[in-house]
Amino acid sequence: MRRRTFIGTAFAGVAAASAARSATIKRGDVPKRTLGKTGVELTIVGMGGARFHLIPFEEGVALVRRAYELGINYFDMARSYWDGRAEEVYGAAIHPFRKEIFLTTKSGQRSAREAAKELETSLRLMKTDYVDLWQIHGVNTEDDVRKVLAPAGALEAFVAAKKAGKCRFIGFTGHADPAHNVELLKSYDGFDTILMPLHAADTVYLSFEKNALPPAQERGLGILGMKIFGNAFLLRTFSLMDCLRYTLSLPVTAVVLGFNTPGQLEDDVRIAQQFKPLPKEEMDRIRTRAALDRFDVIKGPALEYWKRKV
Repeated sequence: MRRRTFIGTAFAGVAAASAARSATIKRGDVPKRTLGKTGVELTIVGMGGARFHLIPFEEGVALVRRAYELGINYFDMARSYWDGRAEEVYGAAIHPFRKEIFLTTKSGQRSAREAAKELETSLRLMKTDYVDLWQIHGVNTEDDVRKVLAPAGALEAFVAAKKAGKCRFIGFTGHADPAHNVELLKSYDGFDTILMPLHAADTVYLSFEKNALPPAQERGLGILGMKIFGNAFLLRTFSLMDCLRYTLSLPVTAVVLGFNTPGQLEDDVRIAQQFKPLPKEEMDRIRTRAALDRFDVIKGPALEYWKRKV
């Protein structure tokens, strides 16, 4: 589903309002946080590459450049996005400022040979000789964990790539069951980051906030959040600001956002610029509001279709 399609369309169609928003945004005003033990400073909101298939190629390139102009330095990507074309969008956009951004990609391959092959493709398409962060993508099952850790499994390629300078840091992602994320991070102490769903309704069902966030903190990993708006479903009940402020009030470094219009991008940046952590009482109020949804449309499987069914 498009993130904030209904909101973004309305904003994108009002030129005067868009111009007024742009005028209030100053480059460099997006707060930054340190990514775990890496020492790298990331803007608290990052650009996600998973929505480029929804807009023309050149609009995607322009959006990447606009994100950079507004001060965003964290750019997320995966080999699988848009059947590989999403990486080409970055490749067409980032060359003038490559050294100034934190560029990531991911591989869903489970063997070392296939993962290494994907990294070479990613580097070629993004026109760079390294990524800042390479992530094992979608560790969602016990079988995924087993294959990643097996002899000649994907982890071997990630470790080798870091040693070879093809990536500065390595991490992993998962969104189906926090137990598998915890199993993987406890099985190998060389991960630098973890990317997981963290949002206002997560604590109700197979919670990453409750189960995967604490052990990631204990190990000093850089923690990155995704699915902040629940693929737009949370916006049925919560405001854009509620959703962003909730996740940014957790112990995360940054969140990946799937904006695909200049209006969406500028709204996100403005909220990030004005961000102040929510007090505990407000965090609890938001969690309770999600838990008490009597129609189950903003909690559990009806919302989080990406999580394992129990």
